[in-house]
Amino acid sequence: MNITKENVDALNAVVKVDIVAEDYQPKVTQVLQDYRKKANIPGFRKGHVPMGMVKKQYGKSVMIDEVNKLLQETLNKFLTEEKLDILGNPLPKVQDDFSWDAEAFSFEFELGLAPAFDVDLSAKKKITQYNIVPDDALIDKEVANLQARYGKMNAVDAVAETSNVTGTFVNEEKEINKKATITVSDIKGKVNLKKFVGAKVGDTLELKTKNLFNDDHKLQGALGVSHDEAHGLDIPVTFTIEEITETELADLDQELFDKLFPNGDVKTVTELREKIKEDAEKQFQTQADQQLLNAVTEYLVENTKFDLPAEFLQKWLATAGEKPMTDEEAAEEYAKSEKGLRYQLIEGKIMKDNDIKLDYAELVEYAKGFIRTQMAQFGNMNPEEKELDDIAGRILSNQDEAKRLQEQLISHKLLTFYKENITFKTKEVSYEDFIKEVYK
Repeated sequence: MNITKENVDALNAVVKVDIVAEDYQPKVTQVLQDYRKKANIPGFRKGHVPMGMVKKQYGKSVMIDEVNKLLQETLNKFLTEEKLDILGNPLPKVQDDFSWDAEAFSFEFELGLAPAFDVDLSAKKKITQYNIVPDDALIDKEVANLQARYGKMNAVDAVAETSNVTGTFVNEEKEINKKATITVSDIKGKVNLKKFVGAKVGDTLELKTKNLFNDDHKLQGALGVSHDEAHGLDIPVTFTIEEITETELADLDQELFDKLFPNGDVKTVTELREKIKEDAEKQFQTQADQQLLNAVTEYLVENTKFDLPAEFLQKWLATAGEKPMTDEEAAEEYAKSEKGLRYQLIEGKIMKDNDIKLDYAELVEYAKGFIRTQMAQFGNMNPEEKELDDIAGRILSNQDEAKRLQEQLISHKLLTFYKENITFKTKEVSYEDFIKEVYK
């Protein structure tokens, strides 16, 4: 048996595997002998079927099976020993004159090779790192939200600007039929507000989704659509009113503080505001970190230049899935996935060059951290270590969950690395300004 590699160019190669009868025949003979011992053919005692009959009936299919096994093992071993960094999987080249009736075989495989490149972390145009500060207006709003959440709901006859309205949004064409409770103060524009104010239970309002609410999140929740669908959605809907209420705000007293913080940490409005500020800062830090990771990813993809074996990858995509693609479909799929592939290569390069690793013990501890947080939300502040280990083990036994947590931990490690090795432009903003700048 002989295996050789010929480089077509820096990103493409062809591996040739030559197999002769001596390479596969001993294994074929062994398999056929096992078949002979087990074969149950009328007219012959078990184990006494003539070998010639066994060969005639099974010989060719066994030979094909063993050649394919040997070919795969040889190719995999070669790729490992040669430390070839390939993209996709090897693609067999079609041979018009190939025949399984021969004793010697020659197979060729196309390879797509990963490009060689360097990653420059010295951003020429500084990436913005946001420091989101909860301002007094935001804290005031959250205090009012808490008072409303724990307040009393009183039914009223007609809608006012301070009312909560429950009803059903309908658009038959888009198959929207969603019951929702909305706050009239979230309605955008005088025209829309005029339709609500004064309306009564049983009234049906004719509305348009464009500019109906102050932000897309409200529209998303009201209609039960995805964030992407909600963004820029412009369709007519009807809204039939089923209930109108006014909220009697809860007093800012110890009874409310104890409901919010049963451990007795809060005794004054000032302490409540401090707690709100602390919680907001943690939440904002998570959002700012995600935005920073996205910004670094965009920067690295845009500024790390290298070529890919595009033609090979499109051919591979055409055959890699359960359903074969046409050339046009494969080209379209490659165009959609190219950016993600580029970042995967960049990410792998950064991790390799900077010895950023991930082991199972780290993944277990990371999973346990999530579990602790979730248990704390339900009042279990000090779970047993064995309980955490058992739950983490069950979660990580699920491949999808394990992959999700692994990706999150890698992102966390990379973000830490980026913060230590990239010089950012720091900008302090309110949450409202952060949303305007990042998601405009």
